[in-house]
Amino acid sequence: MHKSLDYLVYMLVRLFICVVQAIRMETGQVLADWLAWLACDVLRLRGKVVDENLEHAFPELDRAERRSLARRMWRHLVLLVLEVAHVPRKIHETNWRQHVRLRNVAPLMRAFLDDRPVVLVTGHFGNFEVGGYLLGLLGFPTHSVARTLDNRYLNDFLERFRGATGQHLIPKKGGYDQILEVLGRGGTMAFLADQAAGPKGCWVDFFGRPASTYKAIALLALEHDAPIAVCYARRLDRPMRFEMVVSEIIDPRDTRGEVATVKDLTQWYTKRLEEAIRVDPDQYWWVHRRWKDPRGRRGRAARKAAA
Repeated sequence: MHKSLDYLVYMLVRLFICVVQAIRMETGQVLADWLAWLACDVLRLRGKVVDENLEHAFPELDRAERRSLARRMWRHLVLLVLEVAHVPRKIHETNWRQHVRLRNVAPLMRAFLDDRPVVLVTGHFGNFEVGGYLLGLLGFPTHSVARTLDNRYLNDFLERFRGATGQHLIPKKGGYDQILEVLGRGGTMAFLADQAAGPKGCWVDFFGRPASTYKAIALLALEHDAPIAVCYARRLDRPMRFEMVVSEIIDPRDTRGEVATVKDLTQWYTKRLEEAIRVDPDQYWWVHRRWKDPRGRRGRAARKAAA
């Protein structure tokens, strides 16, 4: 029964994608405007979380300005889904220049051509799904860590999309040995580096607030002598037009002790992500609780119990 339900959900998702692929992008933009208004102003999906995040990140904005930014964020999320559905059919080896602009990629290309491993860092900013797809299209396959979906039909479908141009997936649970194998043979690992890591994470500043970040990214780079590059794919003036950006690249060999620890490196790439997000804040996922701090809750609970 469970297997049949999973397959039914899979078929509904495939049907939805077929409908989306049949929609012209101009129509999709109109649909995105309407759905953004519905999500932000009518249903108020994650409204409290989004508003709190924006209030902390941009204290200079008033309530109306935050609402406008939240609505643009929802529009971006809808367009992201439309682009993911259209990219495999619209962008290929012979026409990618019509859709993609490259900025500051030369240092990363040199790192790719070296025999050392490379660590790519990005976040829930721009269209990160398309970013991985485009890197593979340009001839630079990557390995990314992702949680395995409970629905194996959907999981296999997503893996086929991500692997179409050479983006290989490593399961988040139980995939550590595979990560070591990739880095050990000089491969490229890509990480979404803006996910909350819980109380045991590395606490760094992100938009002026402490944010728990996974230590493993910086630790792996240091242990394997791998340069870290902060990259992202942001949407330009219209859907299906992207700018692939290498914000900055840092080499553990060249830091001369300035960014030499796990915390230093984690703070370094977190700051680079923040700088990119500040330029296009509507292309960031303000819907997740990036700044949740369980340390405070535990402390309050312990003090309350002691009292």
